[in-house]
Amino acid sequence: MDAQDPDLVCLQETKAQEHQLPPEALDLTRYTSVFVDAQKKGYSGVALYAKRPPLRVVRGLGMPDMDAEGRFVRMDFEGGLSVASLYVPSGTTGPARQAVKEQFLDRFIGDMVRMKNEGHPFIICGDYNIAHRDIDVFSVKSCTGVTGFLPQERAWMDDVIGRVGWVDAFRVVRPNEPKQFTWWSGWKGAWEKNLGWRIDYQLITPDLAPHVRAASIYKDERFSDHAPVTIDYDL
Repeated sequence: MDAQDPDLVCLQETKAQEHQLPPEALDLTRYTSVFVDAQKKGYSGVALYAKRPPLRVVRGLGMPDMDAEGRFVRMDFEGGLSVASLYVPSGTTGPARQAVKEQFLDRFIGDMVRMKNEGHPFIICGDYNIAHRDIDVFSVKSCTGVTGFLPQERAWMDDVIGRVGWVDAFRVVRPNEPKQFTWWSGWKGAWEKNLGWRIDYQLITPDLAPHVRAASIYKDERFSDHAPVTIDYDL
């Protein structure tokens, strides 16, 4: 963060309670930080760091089951910009969690409609745990039938972008570029061979689309199974 000097940083799957964080995560004096933790230790959690102090902070979505898992935090800023950090449930552990994921998506699309209709610039950064298009996975054949690339999940993303009207900021400036992945499984060689998925997005309201200047995925260092996604906006 010191090297990048970003205005905003959204984190997902922090896996820590705030009281467990090391000093270097808390002593970034140039930033206002907000953490929303899961009740379960070592699980989920989201955070937001902002250089400009927010006017308002919203913790959670009003879904008691999901809010207990620490999946959403939002900051509203002077001038009308809102930014949220979102962590969509994963269905990788089996059918029960896939059902939880799909129930969340069914409910959350209503929130997407409401947030879009607030009528001001909004960015929802997140691990959506969905690869939207064929170019967002390393192999359509290998990924077909796998959670994160199921037809109903891809259709949900179609709906969010096509019907509700959110915009995939990365694709504004890099519209059809393949092999732009943000997550790699633990398979041997997946990272080295770039056998990945693009499941981390900044979805933005259409008024922000003309202000997207650049998009990049940072892979010089490996912090986790995900890579940081950076979008530059001219605001």
